Amino acid sequence: MDTDKPLVQQTIALAGVTQAARLVEQVARTGSCPENFLQASLDSLFVFEQERAEEIFGGTANLRLGLDSLAGFMLNRAEVRQAAVVRYLFNLLHLERRFAANREMMSVVRSRLEHTGFRNEHFDSSLNTLCHSISGIYQDTLSTLPFRIQVTGSAEQLQKPECADRVRALLLAGVRSAFLWRQLGGRRWKLLLQRRRLGLIARDLARDLDTAPHH
Repeated sequence: MDTDKPLVQQTIALAGVTQAARLVEQVARTGSCPENFLQASLDSLFVFEQERAEEIFGGTANLRLGLDSLAGFMLNRAEVRQAAVVRYLFNLLHLERRFAANREMMSVVRSRLEHTGFRNEHFDSSLNTLCHSISGIYQDTLSTLPFRIQVTGSAEQLQKPECADRVRALLLAGVRSAFLWRQLGGRRWKLLLQRRRLGLIARDLARDLDTAPHH
């Protein structure tokens, strides 16, 4: 597939938001999620300049969970847990608009992410440590905005500090992808008017991963 097309680039960014939403749902419900996709979503927070959407995630293979989920609900494939994922997706898009309107907060978040990224790159830190650092950034900034995302799931899991850290870190990663989506021309009305096209692109991108040669 020609990934240079604007709608394809928008779909990749939207899959980033969807992946964060899906991972939030999984962590909140079960306390765990696939760590490769979690890592890819978190890594996107430390890429500040990019030519193409997939570069933020280290390639579309790292968005497989998001692509499958996006194709699923855009093409009306029913799944019990999709409702929560869709709610988080729209909440993240809305939160990003509130965040983007606050230039001072954006500057603080970027500065703290640069610091966290430097520390993460030069000192061996665990995934839990990274999530804790990103969670702190989210708590000090986006969670103070008037709009708050209500995460539902297992009370037992959400009370665990490491689970709460992962949820907040993923919410910030979701906002990062939502910002990218809007940068690339994504708009909420497109989710309605171009729903099927977005779903088909997401499905085809996921299928391309299955047919790609493995090295």
